[in-house]
Amino acid sequence: MNKAETTASIWRQPAQVWAVAFASVVAFMGIGLVDPILPAIADSLAATPTETELLFTSYLLVTGLAMLVTSWISSRIGAKATLMIGLALIIVFALASALSGSVDAIIGFRAGWGLGNALFISTALATIVGSASGGSGAAIVLYEAALGLGIAIGPLLGGLLGEVSWRGPFFGVVVLMAIAFIAVLTLLRGPAEKREPVPFSAPFKALGRPALAILAVAALFYNIGFFVLLAFSPFPLGFGAMGIGLTFFGWGVALAITSIWVAPWMMRRMSRTAIILTVLPLLAADLVAAGFVAETAPALVTFIIIGGLLLGVMNTVLTEAVMEATDLPRSVASSAYSAVRFIGGAMAPPIAALLWHAFNSTVPYLFAAASVLIATLTVFLGRKVLARIDDEPADALTEDAEAITVGDAG
Repeated sequence: MNKAETTASIWRQPAQVWAVAFASVVAFMGIGLVDPILPAIADSLAATPTETELLFTSYLLVTGLAMLVTSWISSRIGAKATLMIGLALIIVFALASALSGSVDAIIGFRAGWGLGNALFISTALATIVGSASGGSGAAIVLYEAALGLGIAIGPLLGGLLGEVSWRGPFFGVVVLMAIAFIAVLTLLRGPAEKREPVPFSAPFKALGRPALAILAVAALFYNIGFFVLLAFSPFPLGFGAMGIGLTFFGWGVALAITSIWVAPWMMRRMSRTAIILTVLPLLAADLVAAGFVAETAPALVTFIIIGGLLLGVMNTVLTEAVMEATDLPRSVASSAYSAVRFIGGAMAPPIAALLWHAFNSTVPYLFAAASVLIATLTVFLGRKVLARIDDEPADALTEDAEAITVGDAG
């Protein structure tokens, strides 16, 4: 199928594909939804910035750890059941967050939300691919479009609802996820899928593979940079909920554009390791620049959006690299990689807040830049082990369908 045919076929999908794609957009929205209301939560619940940043930590830590077992679960109960359980958990814990009266309670409920998110998103792409018309290539483009749309809309919706109340974004997720639950329940139909149980130990053993271990460690430090930019920046910006939402809407659009279009264009012209070793230093430079202008909101907004452009390239290229790094089943490789990667995301927000409190708003960004440089050094030192990721053609996306997970989003 040529590119024109693939593009045309994206929009000719059965109803069950659109149901899962819509639910995927909403699930990805959850990543940035609380961004605009972090300062409001801190004020309303008398919480410190460090306590407020734990809303990201609990969510990301549980999401990452759950990625180690989602393939084991879905291989036993089936994709539809896994999707429904994930959606139900998100609804329950988002509602509990909206009704909470303390930041500690929300931190706990966000952890449950992270479990539901891991169960849903880790299964969504395989479901889309199994039901999509036009082949795996069309399905993956559709999935990446859902990811980009969710990443962009999350902060904007959070800002709009957050102008009314900090509880608004949480209630918004409940309503949207309830619609998604009904859509998946009624529209996702078909013959029972063939299931081959995945051993519980498979993702843990995968991390013993040198190439995958190198990429996972690099992604851990890269994700520190990602989530300092995403989760810490609302505080020095000093905007209201709508201002923060618009800023990160621009960030999300930038990320989506480079993830869907620029990264594939680059991979047709450069090796994966070359792209990683080019873009990571640029990201570190962007974070340093953001740090030195952190007290000037318009300049900081500019570097946040530039960061989104660079992050979009890195997300796609890193995921592609993981897919080609070993001969392991790609769902196993991806879940192991995502678990390690999200540890970095979980650590970053509270550390950034502590550094801000101890020093100033510049230091968290310098910490993030240093982490990104460690990621660069990790890939550079391991480039011989990673030779395999440059041997495969960059358009081998049609084989990657069952393994791209929430790790793509950050």
